[in-house]
Amino acid sequence: MITLTRRNGSELVINAAMIEVVEATPDTVITLISGRKYVVAETALDVVQHVTEYYRSIGLVASQGSHERGVREHES
Repeated sequence: MITLTRRNGSELVINAAMIEVVEATPDTVITLISGRKYVVAETALDVVQHVTEYYRSIGLVASQGSHERGVREHES
């Protein structure tokens, strides 16, 4: 789950796994796989970063730098 901000300043918690599309229209619009849309104050890039951080926190994305360490270790 990621916490975002609605345009009116209230918090919104969204299931990151249910996000289908993030658009900058120029407002940031998040469309879930259900078709439900949410307009948030964060930029599209911010939303992507929140989702990536969430996936990293639950182990679905490697931590930053782990890929580079793995490449260096493999090359040694």
